[in-house]
Amino acid sequence: MAADAANNDANGIVASRLRALYQAVESEPVPQQFIDLLRRLDEAERAQSDD
Repeated sequence: MAADAANNDANGIVASRLRALYQAVESEPVPQQFIDLLRRLDEAERAQSDD
């Protein structure tokens, strides 16, 4: 039983740290380079569907 409690505690710590990391990444702005790439991909997709 003590091993289960330690395992659950370790899982909780990992989950908490992953949530904190995700929130930090989520709050970062999207680089303009990625926005430009997505725009070009959208334009290429539209051009291809027009053919």
